[in-house]
Amino acid sequence: MKLWGGRFEKATDHMVDDFHSSLPFDRRLYGCDIRGSIAHATMLGEQGIIPAEDAKAIVKGLQGILEDLAAGRLAFDPDAEDIHMFVEQELTRRIGAPGGRLHTGRSRNDQVALDGHMFVKEACRETMGLLKDLIGTLLKAARAHLDTVMPGYTHLQKAQPITLAHHLMAWVQMFLRDRERVRDCYKRADVMPLGSGALAGTTYPLDRQRVADLLGFSRISENSMDGVADRDFMLDYLYAASVSMMHLSRCCEELILWSTDEFAFVRMDDAFSTGSSIMPQKKNPDVAELIRGKTGRVYGDLIALLTALKGIPLAYNKDMQEDKEALFDAHDTWTKCLIVFEGMFKTLCFNADVMERGAAGGFTNATDLADYLVRRGLPFRQAHEVSGKMVLSCVKRGISLLDMTLEEMQAFSPLFDGDVFDAISIHTCVVARDVPGGPAPDRVLASIESAEARLQDGFPMRGRI
Repeated sequence: MKLWGGRFEKATDHMVDDFHSSLPFDRRLYGCDIRGSIAHATMLGEQGIIPAEDAKAIVKGLQGILEDLAAGRLAFDPDAEDIHMFVEQELTRRIGAPGGRLHTGRSRNDQVALDGHMFVKEACRETMGLLKDLIGTLLKAARAHLDTVMPGYTHLQKAQPITLAHHLMAWVQMFLRDRERVRDCYKRADVMPLGSGALAGTTYPLDRQRVADLLGFSRISENSMDGVADRDFMLDYLYAASVSMMHLSRCCEELILWSTDEFAFVRMDDAFSTGSSIMPQKKNPDVAELIRGKTGRVYGDLIALLTALKGIPLAYNKDMQEDKEALFDAHDTWTKCLIVFEGMFKTLCFNADVMERGAAGGFTNATDLADYLVRRGLPFRQAHEVSGKMVLSCVKRGISLLDMTLEEMQAFSPLFDGDVFDAISIHTCVVARDVPGGPAPDRVLASIESAEARLQDGFPMRGRI
């Protein structure tokens, strides 16, 4: 029986029932929904809006439903329209008439909004923890590779020498920004909409702040129409997920390249690789490739919800039922990718010798050669030209800058002296970049310590219900 059926003379078409039902996916909100109902019933009893004994019976009944669902002792009714109707029908079946008082002073509109806020807050807490774990793993690796020299790239061409630690710390900065986005998302989700009713509040003397306190919300929504219509906080989460997935994808792209025979900077662990059904020698970076591929899926979730919301007038419209599947899919995909990426990274084997040989090739010290001439008094633009001509000469001869003799260098500029070879050695090139944010080991170590301190920040715990 429909809880809203009094207005109707004709039963809903079975096809519409199936099309209309959201229980197959919103059932996962049962914990949020029941905790929200417990807080609402508690407040109704305290305010004298419903008899205190009925409020106690409702709370006890809801707690029993929550425990039974969590333990698998209670099955969801496939004929229920959604999780909200299922819980209320089950409650009434268990405790009788008092169950019919639960919905006093609220609408499914603000109930749905409340569940969404609660889910996103929990998702943010979970995601913050996963990002913290991943960043911690990257920081540990960075500490271990402060002196591991490798080439840095622009346009996927060797550019300047750096360290593996410096490269990994670039990844850390990306994921630290992801945490900031999740923290901001949490703040906007931390708004309690219950009490907004269908769109215009209610005539009952609700204590909305009491419900917010019971559920661990820092504030209540300030406009009843916006309270039921707002899904910005979900978009914030989907955007944060999309950006973070982009970061994971970029990291995976580099690991995929580095694991090729041409680069050979890393070796993937067998546990995070797969083989070929026809080529026995293959060891494929499928985990990294899948993360890269799933990034587009999360982008799709963001675009799907943006599109669903773009033409909706205030306040609630049925289109908004489409928010949950996009949110759930992005959350689940992001969560799995964070977990599996960390596992993959922990088992990587970095080939430090190959990285250093790579840094020695490709004339990554050409800028340092120009800087040497600048320190000798030559304007940078002229020094740049001299260095470029020397590189061209080496390319034609198949040698490196360090293979040139001092006499050969002096043929390009008399400013060169015997100390030039130390000045353009790969390790000197790295250590000399001793500026904040640079690859010099001491600077990278300071960056690691700063990131470790940022990870020690606190994060809000769940509410009292």
